[in-house]
Amino acid sequence: MKKNILITVALLFSFGAVFAYFAGIDGKWSAMLKGPDGNEFPITYTFKTDGATLTGSMITSIGTSGISDGIVKGDSLWFTANVNTMKIKNRGRYYADGDSISLRVGTRSTHTTLKRAMDK
Repeated sequence: MKKNILITVALLFSFGAVFAYFAGIDGKWSAMLKGPDGNEFPITYTFKTDGATLTGSMITSIGTSGISDGIVKGDSLWFTANVNTMKIKNRGRYYADGDSISLRVGTRSTHTTLKRAMDK
């Protein structure tokens, strides 16, 4: 009986830790993204999680776009950035320190590291 109680408590703490881990992804994240021509431009994401669902928006020099098909699983995240008529697949990893996300953008596998943006 004690063993079952301990296992149940351990599982509850594990689920709680996972949800607390990803609660930290919500908010604004910024980076400089290098384009195919080598030029860099600023990009800002605003993420919102609801369980394993990831939603939000992306702001670049050409405007604000929504993100769709967002999923958070373990330390990984996937979403589609909808820029004009393009749908750009993104995948990333959220780091436990809570201040960076490694993100691969599009089919060219452009890589950037997002940092938590400080609201002014």
